[in-house]
Amino acid sequence: MQAPLCEIQNLRIGFPAHDGTVADAVRGISLTLQRGERLGIVGESGSGKSLTGRALLGLLPPSAQWSADTLRFDGQDLLAMRPKARRRLCGTQMSMILQDPKYSLNPVMTVAQQLREAFRRHEPKLNARAMREKIVAALAAVHIRNPERVADAYPHELSGGMGQRVMIAMMVSAGPRLLIADEPTSALDVLVSMQVLAVLDEMIEKHDTGLVFISHDLPLVMSFCDRVVVMYGGRVLETCAARDLKHAEHPYTRGLLAANPPLTDPPDELPTLRRDAAWLIEPSVKES
Repeated sequence: MQAPLCEIQNLRIGFPAHDGTVADAVRGISLTLQRGERLGIVGESGSGKSLTGRALLGLLPPSAQWSADTLRFDGQDLLAMRPKARRRLCGTQMSMILQDPKYSLNPVMTVAQQLREAFRRHEPKLNARAMREKIVAALAAVHIRNPERVADAYPHELSGGMGQRVMIAMMVSAGPRLLIADEPTSALDVLVSMQVLAVLDEMIEKHDTGLVFISHDLPLVMSFCDRVVVMYGGRVLETCAARDLKHAEHPYTRGLLAANPPLTDPPDELPTLRRDAAWLIEPSVKES
């Protein structure tokens, strides 16, 4: 059996509190990602989804106190890797798409300037003409109709969907083996979301990329991902095939599903999501 693209064992992340104690944000989670697999991570805000993705890329804030038994990418031990070598992986082998281009793109730099800044880090010897061609090609690859015009635009001149495509172009142009998409469609309407997902799907197929798809949208995850991890309070409560999520066993997962009422014949009153303190300490539901 082929070794997984990514492997995390017993990842713990905490932050110092005002009273000197450490507040746990991620509590000993373990997960794997296969090559070409689309792994969805769902859960409420604050459940540790984004921190898990940032830990893989080495992008945790300096105040974070973290540890792991295993943190491996494509056969490489990230725990033993020097910081400089770890940084070289980011943007080439591992990339992360943030959730809102309005906050992730620099408002005083054109699209071309920002793409140039990202590309120059990994290809410093490109001359101006070759760099311009690379920028335009990267924008065209994510189906931007007029890449020359968009390259010279500022972020405020772009729609939400166009800005998100720029973010995707910046992160996938090098053909990363691992792509972490943190709520990439949360600020977009349904039609634009489908277009962005189609671009992501094309990039994954082209490069055999493993995708970690972080989202609150359970129906979207069920339709787009292969497998789903459900997180609560920094722990993995349940893991299952995406197609089986509607048959999930854990009461927390059932509560999340119930909080997404159907468009046809919706209930008169939305159910309340109930939580149990025991979920923070009891064994996780067996992976299915």
